[in-house]
Amino acid sequence: MSTLLASFGFAPLLPLWLLAILGVAALGLCGWSLFQRTGGAILRLCAIGMVLLWLAGPQRYHEQRRALPQTALLVVDQSPSMALDQRAAIARQVADALAQAKVEGLNLRTVTVRGAARDGTKLFDALDQAAADIPPAQFAGAMMVTDGEVSDVPTTLPERLRPMQDNGSRTTLPLHVLLTASTEQKDRKLSILQAPPYAIAGQNTKLRVQVDDMGPGTQAGTPAELTVRVNGEEPQHISVLSGMPQDITVPVTQPGPLLVSLSASALPGEVSELNNQTVAHITGIRDRLKVLLISGTPNQGERVWRRLLKADPSVDLIHFTILRPPEKDDGTPLSDLALIAFPVRELFQDKINQFDLIILDGFENRHILPHSYLENIAGFVRRGGGLLLTAGPEFIGPGSLQDTPVGDVLPAHVTPDQSSMLVSRFRPTLTDTGRRHPVTASLPGAPKAGAQVNSATAVPGLWGPWYRALHPDSTHGEVLMNGPDNSPLLVLDRVDQGRIALLLSDQIWLWSRGEDGGGPQAELLRRISHWLMKEPELEEEQLTASISANTLHITRHSVGTPAATTLTLTSPTGQSSTVPMHASAQEGTQTAQLPITESGIWRISDGTRTTYAAPEPENTRELTNLRVTATRLADVVKQSGGGIFWLGDSTASLHAPTPRLVASGALHGADWLGFAQRDAHLVTGRTPIPLLPAPLAMVLALLLLFGAWWREGRTR
Repeated sequence: MSTLLASFGFAPLLPLWLLAILGVAALGLCGWSLFQRTGGAILRLCAIGMVLLWLAGPQRYHEQRRALPQTALLVVDQSPSMALDQRAAIARQVADALAQAKVEGLNLRTVTVRGAARDGTKLFDALDQAAADIPPAQFAGAMMVTDGEVSDVPTTLPERLRPMQDNGSRTTLPLHVLLTASTEQKDRKLSILQAPPYAIAGQNTKLRVQVDDMGPGTQAGTPAELTVRVNGEEPQHISVLSGMPQDITVPVTQPGPLLVSLSASALPGEVSELNNQTVAHITGIRDRLKVLLISGTPNQGERVWRRLLKADPSVDLIHFTILRPPEKDDGTPLSDLALIAFPVRELFQDKINQFDLIILDGFENRHILPHSYLENIAGFVRRGGGLLLTAGPEFIGPGSLQDTPVGDVLPAHVTPDQSSMLVSRFRPTLTDTGRRHPVTASLPGAPKAGAQVNSATAVPGLWGPWYRALHPDSTHGEVLMNGPDNSPLLVLDRVDQGRIALLLSDQIWLWSRGEDGGGPQAELLRRISHWLMKEPELEEEQLTASISANTLHITRHSVGTPAATTLTLTSPTGQSSTVPMHASAQEGTQTAQLPITESGIWRISDGTRTTYAAPEPENTRELTNLRVTATRLADVVKQSGGGIFWLGDSTASLHAPTPRLVASGALHGADWLGFAQRDAHLVTGRTPIPLLPAPLAMVLALLLLFGAWWREGRTR
């Protein structure tokens, strides 16, 4: 209606105010004539009105128009799921054919969508962005060449396909979908519904998985076989039913990364087995670590140990301090010596195997522990426990632990006389082994190899000094730190299944006080404790691997010189090959990288150690469903009035529809798709045409006046 009114106008010959005065005067005269009952008053008013209308200059505008072409969008899906079969090639060939099809009055704009990682394929976002700069009157609609796996399908037709018209109503533009297959496909997918990222080592954990069958002819409850393999070990076969959750029990045998490979048997006729398999990444962790700390005579280092162990939420600490030996009797009542009696039997016989680590800090036996309990401590180490000793002057006294059964597992021996006690200012240094060992490697402020740090003057950037250490006459195991005169200071050793660490000084607490710059006291003690409790990241010999961006990264760390320069690599399909290792910038470390194409668990071995690696899915949402389907897009296409076309399974059997403009009626057929002509145009000029020419106005006015006179004459 507004367009129709805009095509009419006026070109008055007199000012509008004058025409208004004349009109009011004519109405007044007409009213007076009617009051006087004069005949022909109405006809005279009409004659005057005809003259005033002619003076107003009514006219119609004739527009000169130039038709504007309409624009249709062609959204081409090139997401990861389109890499299956010949989908990508079909999409490219159809896009080229549609672009070359010349339709008069219709322009085609092509938009390619690659798909974002983990977000799926968002074709409607791409359509909305591409149509933003197209004038609404020129937008004709859209076509999508895809496999139907679209993650952002709206529930109602998007605003771009429902533009507002001039009269305030909305029109509907077609959305045509061209699918890269000949019909609906079938697919089976394996999903992990629930998987814990961490699990307690030595216990079982559970995964919840589900097998789903999709497509024509599939139904829930179909039997399938699930294959479970933990870290490349012998597979376990489990019978499951599709559409029903299944709990899988997985043993967590040790701390560290655990890879659980799961694969479902193939569904007959399914499009791909790529989503029939997956890998769960679980990290085995220890339960709360139980540490027994026995301190001798109260000393400055006692607070350091308590603060360090209490700050670790994974540690349950039991701490006892021996204030005086049993033979000392000064008359003090027993109730004033301790809140509870020292539970010697409970700690060192009944429950000793429940601890992960025993720390003896400045402990002087002096008949506090019977010989059998000391044997229990040595046996605790041999059976797999950890023992840490910090030794001071008490170590060379008459109650020294090295003269007890514990001495059989100690990694160093000190001559029991005062000559073994070195009292001088010195700065701890790392040995060659210490610079490679994970316990001391990369400690903050570690002195460089060959640095002279035993001087009495302050050396900026180096560790702070200590003032007392023991000089052993023999050691075995690994010496990581040296003291004065390059005497062993920190010694680690393995005894049968257990581990032991001996720090031949009781002054590490000086670092916590910031003495002359201090040192990494908390970090060093934390690393020693965790090495004694067999944390995987602190092992001397490590072989690790990871997969990212289709590349396998292998790292081997060794304290000594590795005997093998190559590794054995076993693919998920069982094929073996060798991989050469190359030295890296980090001392004691070798690396290797190689591209991979197979998904699943890879096994890497150097003959002694074995590790496993599996890739993380890069686009989980995109590869969840791999079949070509019209299910997701059917409702939106129906609302738009568009059509769904099946292109075929290969480029050789391609059936691409031809585009056209349609004046009215259906917008798609068996082999064609259409867009409605929207009469988009540009006005290039307007020509005025008078609606009431002067001769016609005069004739009509005279006829009305003659009629008025005739009427007046009849009434007299």
